[in-house]
Amino acid sequence: MFGTRKPLDFLAIGDITTDAFIRIKEASVHCNLNKDECELCMKFAEKIPYEFVEVVKGVGNSPNAAVSAARLGLSSGIATNIGDDQNGKECVDTLHKNSVDTRYVLKHNGTLTNYHYVLWYEDERTILVKHEHYDYHLPTFDPPPKWIYLSSVGAGTESYHDEITAYLKDHSYVKLAFQPGTFQMRLGYERLKEIYKRSEMFVCNVGEARQILGTEGELPALLKGMRDRGPKIVLITDGPRGAYAYDGKEAWFMPPYPDPQPPYERTGAGDAFASTFASALALGKPVREALMWAPINSMSVVQYVGAQKGLLTRPQLEEYLSKATHNYIPQPFAV
Repeated sequence: MFGTRKPLDFLAIGDITTDAFIRIKEASVHCNLNKDECELCMKFAEKIPYEFVEVVKGVGNSPNAAVSAARLGLSSGIATNIGDDQNGKECVDTLHKNSVDTRYVLKHNGTLTNYHYVLWYEDERTILVKHEHYDYHLPTFDPPPKWIYLSSVGAGTESYHDEITAYLKDHSYVKLAFQPGTFQMRLGYERLKEIYKRSEMFVCNVGEARQILGTEGELPALLKGMRDRGPKIVLITDGPRGAYAYDGKEAWFMPPYPDPQPPYERTGAGDAFASTFASALALGKPVREALMWAPINSMSVVQYVGAQKGLLTRPQLEEYLSKATHNYIPQPFAV
């Protein structure tokens, strides 16, 4: 018998950080003919001017998802790790201000909280990351949440993922959304196959899908390949070109929601898409409707600095949806 607390609708698991955005003035971007695999270039051994620095607290794939879910009306929390420093305190304060439950935030004495630097040029960025080493362990979730949203954690957390796998096995009624981070993709499918198989929803971008599957295949093969790994619903994003979803029976392409003006800064666009899609499912929406929600939050996020400022409330999102053109709908896609 659980206590008197109501179960959280949405519990994000993953690392938290502070992002310091450094707006660069003098740089260049070099891309291939397809405008991907781009590189940010600056002169070596020079003093390079910057315009300003903006510090954004309490971010990361999972914190961004937790804030997104809270804005959309779900009871949302996070399980993450911080140090016993001022940065950690300010990250938790930021979560509180965004109505995110922090009862499962674990503080580690004598350690620092993650702090990243974002080199921001025009509307793109390169992020310098450093994950602090924590003694990761899964808190006791009382009562169990309705949904778990698992995303990026640092290296050396294999046993932590084993704990998560065991928890999901023991709580079969808890639904899982999985947005793998860099380390989780490096671990490979075989090491995390039980998490893939347990996922109600899985999300990554095109390049990540190719990395996970070890193929250069096109989207139909990527959707089928990821679905064959076990997730019930596969969502593959393709940046400003749109996104694709497949539930084993039907597949759809979803065009982007038109930007009201050119993107200002793109950090968090993917997180906004993935977490909004997951939140819509948690609210009982079907895949087609969730697909129509997700691009709207991505569109809004890229109009601001950082991954959370532009996240919308449900009434705000629904207002954008009411103004959408007739062709802003999921389109059947052959797989």
